[in-house]
Amino acid sequence: MRLEQLLAESNDRHPAGAPGRIETEALDAYSQAVIQAVDRIGPAVVSVGMARRAPDELLRRGLPELRGAGSGVIIAPDGYVLTNSHVVRAAERIEIHLPDGRALPARLVGDDVHSDLAVLRVPASGLPAAELGDSSALRVGQLVVAVGNPLGFEATVTAGVISALGRTLRTERGRLIENVIQTDAALNPGNSGGPLVDTRGQVIGINTAVIAGSQGICFAIPANAARWVVSALIREGRVRRAYLGILAQTVTLDRRLAVRHRIETATGVRLTEVQPDTAAATAGLRPGDLLVKLGDHPITSLDDLQLALGRHAIGDPLPVQILRAGERITTEVRPTELPDRD
Repeated sequence: MRLEQLLAESNDRHPAGAPGRIETEALDAYSQAVIQAVDRIGPAVVSVGMARRAPDELLRRGLPELRGAGSGVIIAPDGYVLTNSHVVRAAERIEIHLPDGRALPARLVGDDVHSDLAVLRVPASGLPAAELGDSSALRVGQLVVAVGNPLGFEATVTAGVISALGRTLRTERGRLIENVIQTDAALNPGNSGGPLVDTRGQVIGINTAVIAGSQGICFAIPANAARWVVSALIREGRVRRAYLGILAQTVTLDRRLAVRHRIETATGVRLTEVQPDTAAATAGLRPGDLLVKLGDHPITSLDDLQLALGRHAIGDPLPVQILRAGERITTEVRPTELPDRD
């Protein structure tokens, strides 16, 4: 009865079309969440400009070089900047524009087409740096904010929610990027490489693509994948990945099978494709196999699979546990190096 009374009082005070106190407070809370996130991430978001020599046919028409632009985020005070590989790949000259108005030359530390990530460095120190968050804790429906430089408009902010997790995205070169975040925070050309952040201002993804002709279907590389890629690029200038030759997706385990085989995790990774003449094919893995353990690591998601392969030396034997036709099978694979071909 109390609830009905409150609703009646609210209707009396706020006729149709007039926002009530509760709605106003909710709007203020939403606004404050976005504002706080932007205040924290804004100083670390940069504009990335690149240029390279134009092909001969354009040179003959008087166009000396091709230019492009994107976004990036400072991830270390000593000048390291994270952006997309496709923003800077093949660039002969890269320039970073900081929020304080400075334009600095940047060098390419390394780029990784498989994750569409690249690390740049500018000759500066004491820069405001963003914090990479934990993308494994994300939830569908969670509020997120994107900051970047779409179409040349610097420091543009858009907000939305996480629409889906665990998507697979095919790049322009035909490669698959797995475990991608889908969001409806609006992105446009030039947003590529900019951060997707949570309400605490922590980077939970790097914006990478939109679906042409769609509305509200945008994608970001998760921060946990970016963290691993960044460390490899800074250390070696490239990412060397162990490669099995499979395509897979995260699925929920049948509870009866999990209990029968004493598997404590609720999910595993199902193989959807095993490519010929690869380590997986040689080991006898098949589409439909449910991968539950790789080495000593339980596999509950594609993140787990990538991390387990990342920890393993290329060419060394690696035990694999799978469920096939209700039975638990242990075999062995020898991962090869992920081929670097465009």
